[in-house]
Amino acid sequence: MKLAMGAILAAVLFSGGCTQSPELKVIHAAAGALGGQDRIQAVKTLVIEGEGEAPNLGQNVTPDGDLPVWKVTEFKRSMDLANARMQVQQLRTAQFLFALATVQRQKQGLDGDVAFNTGQDGKTTRASDATAHDRRVEMLRHPLTVLRAALDPGAKLSKLPPQGNLDLVGIVTAKGERLVLSVDRTTHLPASVSSASSNENLGDVMTETSFSDYREGNGLRLPYRLTTKIDKYPQFDLHVSKITVDADAGDLAAPDAVKSATPPVPAPITVTAEPVGKGIWWLAGSGNHRSILFEFDDHLTLFEVPLSEARSLAVIAKARSVAPGKPLTQAIVSHHHFDHSGGLRAAVAEGLTIITYRGNVDFFKELIARKHTIVQDELAKNPRPMNIIPVDDELTLKDSAMEVRLYHVLDNPREGTLLFAYVPRDRMLVQADLYDSTWTQHPWADNFRWNLEHRKLTVDKDVPVHGAIQSYADVLKTIKSTQTQGAGQ
Repeated sequence: MKLAMGAILAAVLFSGGCTQSPELKVIHAAAGALGGQDRIQAVKTLVIEGEGEAPNLGQNVTPDGDLPVWKVTEFKRSMDLANARMQVQQLRTAQFLFALATVQRQKQGLDGDVAFNTGQDGKTTRASDATAHDRRVEMLRHPLTVLRAALDPGAKLSKLPPQGNLDLVGIVTAKGERLVLSVDRTTHLPASVSSASSNENLGDVMTETSFSDYREGNGLRLPYRLTTKIDKYPQFDLHVSKITVDADAGDLAAPDAVKSATPPVPAPITVTAEPVGKGIWWLAGSGNHRSILFEFDDHLTLFEVPLSEARSLAVIAKARSVAPGKPLTQAIVSHHHFDHSGGLRAAVAEGLTIITYRGNVDFFKELIARKHTIVQDELAKNPRPMNIIPVDDELTLKDSAMEVRLYHVLDNPREGTLLFAYVPRDRMLVQADLYDSTWTQHPWADNFRWNLEHRKLTVDKDVPVHGAIQSYADVLKTIKSTQTQGAGQ
């Protein structure tokens, strides 16, 4: 009897150990659809080549307009799977008006936990640990690589509720990256892989790469189209022209000097206050995103809360220290572009009333309402409503101490919701993205000049968010010189 019971117990234990969990069944079925677990795990190198379109998030002409697009050619992603190395090379060309180089060649690498970039001058430098994490996740945005990660004994899998005809499996890789793989229940082919992250403007976002146009070759079935989006925003639509398996992928290792270098960390934020007129300060310091502070009789108004929460909180603190006896009550947000609205939520958290063009209002309300739980910002920690003053064509802020006129930029081909400021007492222009002394070209210079003429404004000094303070005469000289250089090329 004891022997029989022992045999039965052993059989039960053996049976339980061999029964696959539902999530592992999905992974194994997907591996089988791609060519089999052994074939997938035997792959040493994978090189993907093609071309596509990469929209520029947060830079559309209007908040609800199409994103401007980089046309990506000569795209090549080389992966050494055994050594967790990857290199991405691409040539991209702006399909939109742009004030800097419109043709850019990029080269980025990953060697395990080391991320690095190679500039057009050939110099290679180490990137941050956060960049290395992002690139490890990027490397997993392919059916073959994500299934290899899921089949690793160190990975943790969980079955998630299905969505329509898709089975969903949560994956925590052996290195801790968290992803969700969706698999078509009919074909068993991976349909997409997604991951959650935090965006300065959008808060909690889900980045999803979808796979389609599967083709057979090298004993594998792999997708020839990979489409990535962040929430509803398209990010990259790659049309693959060539896939090479187990060929020489080249030397993908990080140079020894890069490996031994200390990963860079964000530089300390500094904010300086330079008087540029009576009761007017240019808040500059680190970086190329500045703000301008106006002093009225009984309050202070800030022009621009740019780039990020950290930058904007530092700017707000500096503004309050310049005139400590007066409250800072308003923030003018020039437009919706992400590098200019990055401090919107910080300004609301600090109790500032937002002044912006009416075309930004609905989008700003959406940004304020978004969840920031992955990385809690100040507004998530201390929620409060946004008070907003919309500007139609123009608005004058005036008392006995200060007069600031705000104007909507008209008919600009790059900036559809932009406000600029004018101080008549000083003939001072305060602007963002109309002109920057560091730009290599000024493709909307004619519109810039026309807007000032249309408003019948006489400008002596330009106090910008980007670039250096200049006389308007020097502004015109700079524009003329870049236009002349461009004509001569």
